Amino acid sequence: MNDAPVMFDKTLDEHLHCFKLLGSLRDPIKQAARMIISALMAGRKILICGNGGSASDAQHFAAEIVGRFTRERSAWPALALNTDTSILTAVANDYGYENVFSRQVGALGRQDDVLIGISTSGNSENVIRAVRHATTMGIQTIDLIGSGGGTLAGAADIAVSVPSDVTARIQEAHIFILHFWADTAEAALLAQEGS
Repeated sequence: MNDAPVMFDKTLDEHLHCFKLLGSLRDPIKQAARMIISALMAGRKILICGNGGSASDAQHFAAEIVGRFTRERSAWPALALNTDTSILTAVANDYGYENVFSRQVGALGRQDDVLIGISTSGNSENVIRAVRHATTMGIQTIDLIGSGGGTLAGAADIAVSVPSDVTARIQEAHIFILHFWADTAEAALLAQEGS
């Protein structure tokens, strides 16, 4: 218990350091925001996938797009591909867990939609396959990954690689970035609706 204050300070320092480095990602983050906004303005949908904590982030972002982030507005189409247990277990059983997202991309995705693949390591095979399949369908792709980005780093149209090797710090940065995307999408689309 005596180590708790030291651990808290160390964790906070790591968090603040990681967030200071996010400024270096300004361009790909803004580019991804523009991609999301353009797709929604065109009536396209956002698909998101990830495992574990990244699955939670996918659900969180989908909820903010369909529901709202901070402003009252109409609903926009977004779907976290990790939420339907019947589809996940059926596809995993029949085709393998590595195909649980790509199968859904094939069923639900359409050209000019956007797929956001979230993986702290960048090496989640089911996310990699989803991004690759989306690309073959003309779906725009964004990777939200950690330092180095693993295999996903070169797989998507836009890679947002958080400069950290610590999973918790990467996930904290990912939710910040997703909140930024939700906020900018709301601002842009509400401005369009008001014009």
